[in-house]
Amino acid sequence: MTTFDPAAATAQWLATLSPEETARAVAYTHGGHWLLLWSALVSILVAWLIIRSGWLSNLRDRLEARKPRPKLVSLVVGVVYLLMGFVLTLPWSIYESWWREKAYGLTEQPLTGWLTEALMGAGIATVFGGLLIVALYFLIRRTGRTWWIWGGGLAGAAVVFMLLISPILIEPLFNTYTPAPDGAVRDAVVELAHKTGTPDDKIYIYNGSKQSDRYTANVSGLAGSARVAMSDVMFTKGADLAEVRGVVGHEMGHYVHMHSLWLTGAMIILSALSFFLIDRLYPLAKHLLGVSRVGPISDPAGLPVLAAIGAVLGLLATPVSNTLIRSIEVDADHFSLVHANEPDGLSKALIKTAEYRAPSPTAIEEFVFYDHPSVENRVRRAMEWKATHPVEAPAPMSAPEPDVEPVATPAS
Repeated sequence: MTTFDPAAATAQWLATLSPEETARAVAYTHGGHWLLLWSALVSILVAWLIIRSGWLSNLRDRLEARKPRPKLVSLVVGVVYLLMGFVLTLPWSIYESWWREKAYGLTEQPLTGWLTEALMGAGIATVFGGLLIVALYFLIRRTGRTWWIWGGGLAGAAVVFMLLISPILIEPLFNTYTPAPDGAVRDAVVELAHKTGTPDDKIYIYNGSKQSDRYTANVSGLAGSARVAMSDVMFTKGADLAEVRGVVGHEMGHYVHMHSLWLTGAMIILSALSFFLIDRLYPLAKHLLGVSRVGPISDPAGLPVLAAIGAVLGLLATPVSNTLIRSIEVDADHFSLVHANEPDGLSKALIKTAEYRAPSPTAIEEFVFYDHPSVENRVRRAMEWKATHPVEAPAPMSAPEPDVEPVATPAS
């Protein structure tokens, strides 16, 4: 009797990637690591340009020419700042989020389509961001030196609010979500939903190919608005029922274990700590940026200063935030293995994600830069599970054709 070797099985899965595919994934991933630094530098440069323009200070002075109007100033200055930031960072955003994806074959979306969605996103961010800025500066004025504690709570409340409304009001603006149709795929997902205690009316397929060729699925929302969504790319890349069960089982793990709430709690703590450091570093940052017409931290004209400090802190906190996310991804994988018991299906799906996430990084690289465990480590855990948990029944190798085309792929 041959003993199943998880290490050898993992190596066999990784060997299904050609040397060219692996090299391209490594180049894309390493370039993404550098983008973290360049993005932070771009944010600092944009903050400096906005400060040097003097527009926010002039706008504040005009609004307060007759009497103090702190809420109005916070709103108007905040909105203008957000719009200026969008315009100034647009060239970089085009390179980072569209041109580079296009160059690596990860999107077929035309630039006009990307720009349209970027403008829509900027509009939404300006509305909600403007209101959030008003609330933040209200807390700074009202609570004084402890504003950073209240600011952390505000960040958490904002995250919960967006989790609630995003699947209902925002995501449908960018993609079409269709309930999984009757057939083998839906039957498999419903069976798994009943087994895990997940609502079986919250399973969708969406036209993710509109923006990206990435093989992906996600869980979004909270409480009654939560749903599991699979990109149609999964099926254009030949997902079989074992893959569907493995991937959807992972997403159900996020839902059942309420990972979004755990991350929200971590967000509150990290935001409060970041606001505390911003409060202490604000005078130094003003000096380094050459600010002359901006008052104390309660002055909304100082928003670019806060943003510059936040960019640096965000870069430094990358290993912390990535570790938090990796931990819940490990838990979701384990949930899938326990409830779906599709180690080969999950591994097959994971290999398809290696095109945008190099499969075998060093331990240090994974710790610092990866917000998901590496494909190699995830497949190895799946194979270790397989070694001790035999699959109950083999899944069909492919889903019937009518079940994998509920959403038409848009023309490029």
